[in-house]
Amino acid sequence: MTQKTFTPKSPAKADRKWYLVDAADKVVGRLATEIAVILRGKNKANFTHHLDMGDYVVIINCEKVRLTGSKESQKEYIHHTGYLGHLRRKPFATVKEKNPKRILTEAVAGMVPSNRLKKFVMAKLYVYAGAEHPHAGQNPITLNI
Repeated sequence: MTQKTFTPKSPAKADRKWYLVDAADKVVGRLATEIAVILRGKNKANFTHHLDMGDYVVIINCEKVRLTGSKESQKEYIHHTGYLGHLRRKPFATVKEKNPKRILTEAVAGMVPSNRLKKFVMAKLYVYAGAEHPHAGQNPITLNI
């Protein structure tokens, strides 16, 4: 008697849920790892590495995240324009003030594998600076991380 392993053939069979995460007073790295696992679908029994089987995640209050240790003053966000010598650096405080969504979006993107599925996985992430979000119609499940 042999048992066969079930493998989903397409992501259309995925049972996708919506999760709501409140990022207020959470550490960026620890929050990003948990979110990356949910977006990939690694928390599900039918996880398949070559298919996008993950769930949707809505993050609110991203402007209230924090870093541990002295990273508040040392962390920089780097962007290259494509021209020689045009490497742009922005400190964490500036990014948190002007574009707080970038902090969590880049942290989660760095924890998702860089392959063909990355853009589909990251498309299921919604980050909002305030406590309001337009996804109330999906009835997201509140997730305590």
